[in-house]
Amino acid sequence: MAEKVDAYLGFCLRARKIALGSGTIDMLKKGVYLLLVCSTASENTLKVAEKYSRRFSCPLVMCYSGLENSVRKAGCKLAAVRDENLAKAMVENLGGNYRLYAGRQ
Repeated sequence: MAEKVDAYLGFCLRARKIALGSGTIDMLKKGVYLLLVCSTASENTLKVAEKYSRRFSCPLVMCYSGLENSVRKAGCKLAAVRDENLAKAMVENLGGNYRLYAGRQ
């Protein structure tokens, strides 16, 4: 199933329906349907991701395979999907290296 999420991320990249990095996401006012955060992200980045998840009322997904590999940008720890249908498809096909974030353990 994780391969499907990676494929959907590729579709988002090609369609330019993804925002990479907290600075870019911070400028957005609406239109974020899913947030992805890397499992190697710092505590501060996780707090920022949780804040954005509340602001946009969207799910937060933890990526355990390295988000920077999936979005093809070195050092990327946070990404926002801006297409509603692709975000819904990703949430429906979670598994393997992608899981819904349930808070700090």
